[in-house]
Amino acid sequence: MAFVPIYILILGFTIVIDYFAGIYIENAVGHKRKVFLVISLIANLGVLVIFKYYNFLNENFTFLFNGFGLDNSLPYLSILLPVGLSFHTFQAMSYTIEVYRGHQKAERHFGIYSLYVMFYPQLVAGPIERPQNLLHQFREKIDFDYDRVTSGLRLMIWGLFKKVVIADRLAVAVDTVYNQPDEYNSLSLIIATVFFTFQIFCDFSGYSDMAIGASRVMGFKLMTNFNNPYQSKSIHEFWKRWHISLSTWFKDYLYIPLGGNRVAVPRWYLNLFIVFLISGLWHGANWTYVIWGALHGFYLVFGFVTQGCRDKVNSLFNLNKFPLISILSTFVLVSFAWIFFRANNVSSAIYIAKHIFCDIPELLNNMFLGLPIFQDIGLGMKGTLLAFSLIAFLEIVHLIQSKISISALFLKQSIYLRWMVYFTLFLVILFLGIFEDRQFIYFQF
Repeated sequence: MAFVPIYILILGFTIVIDYFAGIYIENAVGHKRKVFLVISLIANLGVLVIFKYYNFLNENFTFLFNGFGLDNSLPYLSILLPVGLSFHTFQAMSYTIEVYRGHQKAERHFGIYSLYVMFYPQLVAGPIERPQNLLHQFREKIDFDYDRVTSGLRLMIWGLFKKVVIADRLAVAVDTVYNQPDEYNSLSLIIATVFFTFQIFCDFSGYSDMAIGASRVMGFKLMTNFNNPYQSKSIHEFWKRWHISLSTWFKDYLYIPLGGNRVAVPRWYLNLFIVFLISGLWHGANWTYVIWGALHGFYLVFGFVTQGCRDKVNSLFNLNKFPLISILSTFVLVSFAWIFFRANNVSSAIYIAKHIFCDIPELLNNMFLGLPIFQDIGLGMKGTLLAFSLIAFLEIVHLIQSKISISALFLKQSIYLRWMVYFTLFLVILFLGIFEDRQFIYFQF
């Protein structure tokens, strides 16, 4: 509404449709239940397609028609993409699907159902909640609890730190290089790609932390959306740790209905690939996202195909004792795929992918000769070193968190030490934060 006030009618339209669809699905019998579900899904997906994919599809139809010497008479639409449209669309769809499956009672209170779709902390970038987890919480009486409130505030300030101190600092270098990749050498392309790998994590998980924290302050519990994804030892594990609410959504509402792994092996691989293609398209109406999804689909299928061979190699050389190798190889694969996610277009992504390592021999030679190999990527030498230091600090925290509960350990400390940490973190955010007009990356989805 801040940009186009009438856009509130988009939410209003889908809320009314889904509210009544849930009641009719619950009361209907036989094939009528499926009819009401289909009406709800068409309404939600129709809005998503019109606002997010219409021009993308129109451009591709034009390209296809031109190839056959035909004209495309469909007009282009000058419309804004409503913020977070994909997120609240998927959350609304999960409600009617769960009512249809009998896992959720239809919500009769229109206000409570509207709140489920429009719950402000996670409306624009998730986590994508299921009705079983969230709806009943709006009916429960919530009393003030000091420990719960402070826990939520701690999570919010940690999320803010990840966003403005780390993510927005890395964004300066990433934008500088990725907007003009042909002006930078392999080292700069590698640094920018690694920086984006952590930028998108800190940006998105920082938002999730703030959303979960704000909800916790008010007494509501949202699902965990990230679990140290860059410590994953395989792509399969990565997708159990990254954007968990979306991964489980696709698993429950697309992968399993397609047959999951309960089908012939070739069909199973096809199911996996289809899910990741659609996941890429969900992120945006651009072929770069489709390629990103296809890469992860290929990674996953290739991992399952070669599982037996890799297990034998790991056993032969005792590589299982060195998980760092698996973690680093997974990180490299994920980082390479992020190139297509971040690049401005496909040609730019291909250029970066082709040139990211081609200058390495020359750079090594220059380094031995004492010639400069570092290019300013927008942060300067000190700023770049600070960025790497912040990434190292973040991963050390994640490593410690994987061994012990930092929150539980923190609460055992004296109140003076705890407030010293709060004050220090506040000062770090104040003096090291990048307070430019940078929205969250996932707002565009």
